[in-house]
Amino acid sequence: MTTLFARNAFLPQGWTKNIRLQWDAQGDIKSIENDATVRPGEPQATYVLPGMCNLHSHAFQRAMAGMTEIAGDSKDSFWTWRDLMYRYALHITPEQIQAIAAQLYAECLRHGYTAVCEFHYLHRDPAGKMYANPAEMALCLIAAASQSGIGMTMLPVLYSYADFHAKPLRDDQRRFATSVDDILLLVQNLEASRSHQVEVGVAPHSLRAASIGQIRELQQAMPTGRPVHIHIAEQMKEVEACLAASGQRPVELLLETGLVDQRWCLVHATHLTSTEVAGIAASGAVAGICPTTEANLGDGFFDLPDYIAAGGRFGIGSDSHVSQSVVEELRWLEYGQRLRLQGRNIASNAQQKKVGDFLWQSALQGGAQASGRRLGKLASGYRADFIVLDDAHPNLAGISSSDVLNSWIFAGNDTLVRDVYVGGKQVVSNGRHCQQAQIESAYVNCMRELRKL
Repeated sequence: MTTLFARNAFLPQGWTKNIRLQWDAQGDIKSIENDATVRPGEPQATYVLPGMCNLHSHAFQRAMAGMTEIAGDSKDSFWTWRDLMYRYALHITPEQIQAIAAQLYAECLRHGYTAVCEFHYLHRDPAGKMYANPAEMALCLIAAASQSGIGMTMLPVLYSYADFHAKPLRDDQRRFATSVDDILLLVQNLEASRSHQVEVGVAPHSLRAASIGQIRELQQAMPTGRPVHIHIAEQMKEVEACLAASGQRPVELLLETGLVDQRWCLVHATHLTSTEVAGIAASGAVAGICPTTEANLGDGFFDLPDYIAAGGRFGIGSDSHVSQSVVEELRWLEYGQRLRLQGRNIASNAQQKKVGDFLWQSALQGGAQASGRRLGKLASGYRADFIVLDDAHPNLAGISSSDVLNSWIFAGNDTLVRDVYVGGKQVVSNGRHCQQAQIESAYVNCMRELRKL
């Protein structure tokens, strides 16, 4: 058994003093000892929190970050960005996606994420043919997660159509093409990769790219309890196209199937009616909100206050990875609402009025649920995934533990993450990833190759 003494630990009931965490060789927490005293030579820390799950990631897009901020000849939008992304995706090799993902995951770890849900649709080779092993690209992403030390939920994406009415895929979407049978075979090939650190679910890309019939067939064929993620209602153009095709809005249409439950994560869900907001909350599904990407792509604002009032569950993701900071996602989740509503302190409720604490606890719970893994709590039976904040940083000078999360999230841009443990193994020490030099070298070489294209 391994232990850490925490002078202040963020437990499910809030900040608690003098806690001993104890975990086993598999990386699972075995006990939380209250009113503990530090033992001679025992590792200790001042502020310990559960690590965050990044519930929505397209790892290969990390390589594009900052490269699409150039105005076109016509009005730019999500859809013009998507065309550029498709062209970029056509060139990435298995070796390159592993180098890109390892860099991304190491960055995420250094900023407070300890797990990731990888929404993976780059399945085929650049010519559009399946690799000899259909799971080739997925296995490279899992290898990158292992190299960096981050926990992973792998979500192979069902992507059959270009738009509603079963419109055939475009040529620049050829690497994404999959049927239900393709995804089930891929999941089967990934079964051996499941472990304490890796879960495997599925992800119908969207109602544009997969039919309701396919989604039903896929969910029914999956093992019980596996997570299911989907992009939905991200852009008004999608909502309007769904209305034209079916007479219903995307979330309305999906909820009517009766499929959506606690296994589901509805990513973005930006454009909702009040009925849809209440429907997602009632289903027990998680809303996967990605504020920096939704801002970068001009998606819009999630209806957070009404969703909180309805008891809805939510988590955060970094999606296209224009940011790898958990703080930035949470800060802009709150700030977006303040700008939209011209008010303050939106993410709160009667039980928790501290915005930072409310955001962290809510996103922990939503991210853990979306991952299908035992995450998000410093409690017996959960993974020993936690972060240690830098108690020597000026932003934490002289404050009480109850103000730590508000100070970290809303006071400055320095990262306060000092150390990171995943499954009980330390992967970040004094702000530096244990494999940082090796991972960065491979990424730099990869980017030099890609930018020659």
